[in-house]
Amino acid sequence: MKKINEIFYSLQGEGYHTGTPAVFVRFSGCNLKCGFCDTAHEDGHLMSDKEIVEEVCKYPCRTVVLTGGEPGLWVDKELTGLLHQAGKYICIETNGTCELPEDIDWVTCSPKENAPLRLRHADEVKVVYTGQDVTPYLQIPARQHFLQPCSCMNTEEVISYILEHPQWRLSLQTHKLTNIR
Repeated sequence: MKKINEIFYSLQGEGYHTGTPAVFVRFSGCNLKCGFCDTAHEDGHLMSDKEIVEEVCKYPCRTVVLTGGEPGLWVDKELTGLLHQAGKYICIETNGTCELPEDIDWVTCSPKENAPLRLRHADEVKVVYTGQDVTPYLQIPARQHFLQPCSCMNTEEVISYILEHPQWRLSLQTHKLTNIR
């Protein structure tokens, strides 16, 4: 059984897959307490892997985003195997502190200061920028490196930083800007 906060259908609002229709499976709980976290992920209800996949399959898209809280606390090979059997493309948004099953199709790591990384690989690194030194995050091997304003509050600062450090790309929270879930 896994503790699920919510399952819903929308467009991916951040990072490489921005604009892609996806089913979001938001897991409850997190092993970090970030001051800027905008997700109330503590509540939830227990669901079996089969129930999760059945709910995901009610929606007309292939992409599934496992998010949280910290999905790495819950996601295992059994769940990813069932999602793949259902024909789903699995993305995960993780803080990188948990080991993940190897069969996840796209890994977004959103590392946090002073939190040890345990990922074996990441496809994209997405850092919420609050003025911290982000240079160490460029050492994380990934296809893409994104900086994201903190809750759309410091966008001009992030743009200025990226213009001075062009190895980064801009990620906006388009779901907040367009007022979609």
